[in-house]
Parts: sequence; C-alpha cells; structure tokens
Amino acid sequence: MKSRSPKKFARLAWRLIQQYGPQTVWDKTWLILRREGLHGIFQRILVGIKGDGYGDWINRNDTLTDVQKSNMSLLVESFEVKPLISVVMPVFNPPPQFLEEAIQSVKRQIYPHWELCIADDCSTDPAIRQILESQQQEDSRIHVAYRKENGHISQASNTALALASGEYVALLDHDDTLPEHALFWVVEAINQHPNVKLIYSDEDKIDETGDRFDPYFKCDLNYELLLAQNMISHLGVYDRSVLSEIGGFRIGFEGSQDYDLALRVLEHIKPSQVVHIPRVLYHWRAIVGSVARSPDQKDYPLHAMRKAVSEHLQRCGVDAEVLPAPEAPNYNRVRFARPDPLPMVSIIIPTRDQAGLLGKCIDSIIAHSTYSNYEIIIIDNGSIEPATHALFGRLSSDRVRFERDDSPFNFSKLNNHGVRLARGELVCLLNNDIEIITPDWLEEMVSFAVQPEIGCVGARLWYPNGRLQHGGVIIGIGGVAGHAHMHLPRGKPGYRGRAVLHQTFSAVTAACLVIRRETFNQLGGLDEAFPIQFNDVDFCLRVREAGYRNVWTPYAEMIHHESASRGDDLSPEQVQRSSREIELMKSRWGAMLNYDPAYSPNLMADTRDVGFSLSH
Repeated sequence: MKSRSPKKFARLAWRLIQQYGPQTVWDKTWLILRREGLHGIFQRILVGIKGDGYGDWINRNDTLTDVQKSNMSLLVESFEVKPLISVVMPVFNPPPQFLEEAIQSVKRQIYPHWELCIADDCSTDPAIRQILESQQQEDSRIHVAYRKENGHISQASNTALALASGEYVALLDHDDTLPEHALFWVVEAINQHPNVKLIYSDEDKIDETGDRFDPYFKCDLNYELLLAQNMISHLGVYDRSVLSEIGGFRIGFEGSQDYDLALRVLEHIKPSQVVHIPRVLYHWRAIVGSVARSPDQKDYPLHAMRKAVSEHLQRCGVDAEVLPAPEAPNYNRVRFARPDPLPMVSIIIPTRDQAGLLGKCIDSIIAHSTYSNYEIIIIDNGSIEPATHALFGRLSSDRVRFERDDSPFNFSKLNNHGVRLARGELVCLLNNDIEIITPDWLEEMVSFAVQPEIGCVGARLWYPNGRLQHGGVIIGIGGVAGHAHMHLPRGKPGYRGRAVLHQTFSAVTAACLVIRRETFNQLGGLDEAFPIQFNDVDFCLRVREAGYRNVWTPYAEMIHHESASRGDDLSPEQVQRSSREIELMKSRWGAMLNYDPAYSPNLMADTRDVGFSLSH
C-alpha cells in the first residue's frame, strides 16, 4: 500500500474543517491521524496553514524569562497579604500522564503559599493511586482523600473542598494545567483588591502534545453574557468563606457544577467584589471526547447549565425562561417575561424628506410589530419635498404624530425634542432608515429595558447585503468607539458566540435604542454638543457612569440603510465637525476610552471593523 503524506492528511482535514466546521470533523480526523501516528505532525502543519498567530502572541506576551520569574519571586515577599490558596482537584481515572502534569503545574507555582487538595473518586486505574501517594509523600502541601464510593464530580469536589484550609479556593480539573505564574497574579489581584470574593482569568486549551490553542480573552464581569455562557469558568478562584456559606457544589449539576457555583456566589457578593485578570492563567486539556474539544460531546452539561441559570433567576425573583440560543445552541438565551400590562413605548424618529426610507420604516413598524402599546412621534426637520408631505398625510393617525422643527440639523436636539413630547413610559430612539425584521422586536427590547438596573437597550442591525452593521459598541476601537463584529456575515457566531448572544456593552447605537423615559431625563438626554457623531456613545457612557448596565440583544433585528438620508461626512465642514466631536469625546472621557470593560486588552483596538483579533 502506498504511504500517504502527512501534509496531505493535514491539508485534507483543514479543507474539511473549513467546509463543515471544526466540531463536525475534528474528532474523526484526529482519530485517523492518531492511528496513522501523524497527529503531532498534523497539529504543527495545521497551525502553519491557519496562521492564527496565537503561538506568536504567546512568545511575545506570555513567555516568562528567568529574570521575570526571579522578579516575581522577589515581589511575593513584598505582598502585604500572602494568603494560602487551596487548589481543589477532583480526580477520576484521568490519563496518568495528564494527572502528573496537572500536579506538577501546581508544584511549579512561583507563589509558594498553596496547598493541593485532591479527592480521588474511586478511580479504577491502579496507576492513579500510585501517583497520588507518591506525590503526597514528596510534598507536604499535597493532601489526598480517597472516597469509598464514586459520587461524580460535585461530590468529589466537595470532598476535596473539605480538605481546604486556605482563605481562597482555586478550581483545577484533573487533566488541566496552570502556568507557573497563575497563583502569583491571583495573589497580586487580592492585594490590589482586598475585598475581592471571586477572581477569574482568561484561558486557553492544551492538546495531548502540550501545544496551546483557542484562547478565550474575556471581558470583565458581564452579567447578561454570563447568563448566556459560563464566561467565568477557568481559572476560577473563590473566597472560601463564601463557598462555605452557600454549601459548596450542588449535586445534580454535574458537567456545569462550576457554572452553578459561580452564579450562586454572585448572589451573595457585590459586582465590585469580582475581579477579572486579563491573563491566560489556565490551560484546559482538549483531547478526543472531551467537552473542551467539542462542547456538544455530552448532553448532560447543557441540561445542567440551563438548570443552573434558570434556578439562579428564580432565586433572584426574575420571571424568565432559559432556552438554547438559536444560533449557538451550546449557549443560552434568556427570554424575560413581558411586563403586564405592556407599558407605552414612544418611538421617536427624526427625519427630513427621504419619503421612500421613512415610508418603509413606518410601514415595517406597523405591519410587523406585535407589540400593541406604542406611539410614533416623527420630528420633521424641515422637509420640503411634496412626496414627503403626501406621506405625512397618509401616515397621520392617532398612533403617528408629527412635530415640525426647522432648526439646523442636530440629531441630539431633535431626539430630545421628541422625548419631551412623549407620553410613553419608555422611549425608542429610531433612525428613519431602519426596517423592522423581527415582529417581537419591541417585546424583546422592553423586557430588558424595564429592569431597574438596565439603562440603554440596543438591537442587532444588518446592512442590506446581509452583513452585520451593529452588534454593540466597543469603546476605544478606531480611537473613540466602533461597532463590534462589523461586517460579519449572517450566520457567523462571532468571537465566542458574542455576535449572537445577549450581553452588556459599554454603549449601543441610537439608530435603535430603548430606554425608560425617566432614566433618559435623569441623564439630561443626548448632549446637543454632539450634533451627529458619538451622541449615543457619550449618552451610554453617562448612563453607565450613573450605575446602569447597557445591554445589546441579537433577538431584536432590523435592516439599517445607514446614513442614506444624510450622506457621508466628506465636505470640509463635515470633516471639521467630525474632528471637533472626536476631540470632545477624548477630552470628556479621557483614559476611559483606553479600556472597555466589555472587551479585552488582549484584543485589537486599532480597527473599526469587527474587533476581537489578537493584539500585537
């Protein structure tokens, strides 16, 4: 039989991955390559073909020199607080070499004040007990409990937790590893934030050969995203007293026991007591058949995940159902109950002529919207065309009102004028070039907006060509702000599903924005010093500064024929005006434009398109 080139295997597999998606073909391809003894070669060739750059990023940003390690050891001595960190590890029949690697990764920690608390859940492989006994004899900081019956991961984790005596507990699976600086940065965070109760870090995956891939660069605590996915996950470190208070891990949530734990902890602490460390401090072992390799390998974690979120919401007194996210079924969609009775929403639409656009906008609202209690207020900014006045005549009704405003165009001023006329408990700022797609768009946005801790609610907007126009606003992109996942094709989930999941953003676009009228007035409305650009970003930042969360939902969708009514900013006057608004944003918000808590400092901030690519 003629031998096959390893490179041909790799190229064939990569073409299949591109065509069908990695989760569909990865495991079978991997098994074939292992059988042929080619999996290591394939891994290296695949990275070369893909050119994803993560290896280069690791070399630049995440590889410690001997000098850095020495300096970290010296800094440990300067820490005011040197807590004992209890690393909790449930064990059941892992591949022995991976168990050894997991234990060694703890023993190599630069921060020395740790204990490793292991609970063996009746492993049937005799090599496991030999490893544990040997490691316990070698290092007095390693404690092992041998369970008498198999209880699965929650019970085993509680057994390991019972061995812990440290002020903080770090969770480690039996085949994963910690980089040697992991606990150093955890303790550094504790010293910087003495009242911290929950710490989490970025993470990546590690394969059978030790190669790292698939990093998850996370944002700071993002409650609406957390309801959709376990964004805390690894490395998770908890105040042990809080874990004692809530009773540790719960039986019946196996596969998502860490998720359930994090949600219950959050119910007992303040958001300010949660700290995200934007460093990769955990390597999640991804082998064939593991959840790390393919999240849909096993169904029971998904059921446990939704049960954990559902029960969390019930305990918080929130009426909602938890469903698979339609475009990413391994994640969640939380559908909040609509208020009863439905509050009135005043839809404010500034316009000037462009009868075709405005007519399509209003007709789509009336024809498609299933929400019954709304009014439309059209602020006419000096329309002169006969077709526009004819349209006004056709549209005029008890539900659609018109107000003339002949002042020079100022988007902020026109919207503020409309809100002053509003009768609704909520207001919806809407561009005249919007076309409604989803009939329950207002139900979806209102269900978020009526929650007392939420300020602005934004929608998912598409260009007419089917590419994403607005998926939330990232502060700092392009110098001031830019749209997340801009131009992403429909059907693509984006970075870690963030193009298809509800989440908190620092800002959303006022092309379609819903907010309680009381909150809008509390903040003084849109700042009229921003006549065209950044008025919505400035407003959202003020809303955030006042203590509210701004939320983006992908389940309210519409087409945005962007700027069709006003054209591009190309004239010298418009360029000057744009420059003034940029400088005003920078002078007002300063350093806040350099860090967006809904983004990651490890991701690019110098592009207006998409974002979510590795930083240099």
